[in-house]
Amino acid sequence: MSIIRRDYLDEYDRQRQPVPFPRALAAGIARKAEAMARRFEEQATAQLVRDAQRALRRGQSPEEIAKHLGL
Repeated sequence: MSIIRRDYLDEYDRQRQPVPFPRALAAGIARKAEAMARRFEEQATAQLVRDAQRALRRGQSPEEIAKHLGL
C-alpha cells in the first residue's frame, strides 16, 4: 500500500488548457513519417529479395521460401 497521494496530478491535468496543434507541424510530421515508411519498405523489400535469392541458391523451392517468409 502506498502512502503517497497522487490525486493532485488529476487536478493538474484538468487545469491544463488544450493547446492547438499547428497544421504546418502536423503536415511536416506526416511527410516525415511517410518518407520513413517508404524507406523502411524499400529496405524490407530488398532484404526479403536477398533472403529469397540466397535460399534459391541453396536449393530451396519457391514454395518453401514463400512459406518461410510468411507469404
